[in-house]
Amino acid sequence: MGRHLTPLMPALWRFALSLSGRPDVADDLVQSTCLRAMEKHRQFDGHGNLTAWCMTICRSIWVNQLRSNAIRAAQSLDATREADLASLHPDAETNIFAVEVFTQVMKLPEAQRETVFLVYVEGFRYSEAAKILGVPIGTIMSRLSTARQKLSALNATDQCPSKTKGSS
Repeated sequence: MGRHLTPLMPALWRFALSLSGRPDVADDLVQSTCLRAMEKHRQFDGHGNLTAWCMTICRSIWVNQLRSNAIRAAQSLDATREADLASLHPDAETNIFAVEVFTQVMKLPEAQRETVFLVYVEGFRYSEAAKILGVPIGTIMSRLSTARQKLSALNATDQCPSKTKGSS
């Protein structure tokens, strides 16, 4: 099972980061997820999507941690190291844009944030994301729609230069 988990680590880490907002917590969450997946490997039938199964485990662990530690109220979203987000291959402009987009997505409420990561970053179909998150497909569609509206509003605000400065 361990060798099958290794290629999933980047996707699991990104998802864990989308849940927690903190790289150190994401590291711990991925470690717990891999341990649980190895312990429960007999529950995976081999015909399903291993990534989706592991992300379901990851989210379950996260929700349990929230409940048991009551950290939701005290949770803060620390800035993520840019090196963890930026691709090694695209140009610097692409990397800057990726960091800006990630920063805006991390400002979304948790439910929207995790949905955006599953669908837009990890490429899961709506039905798969619904299964991972344990919600109806309509909820996935609603969360994505609301997230797109919030992100486009943020983008519109950022794009509007001040017309009062320097214009006479």
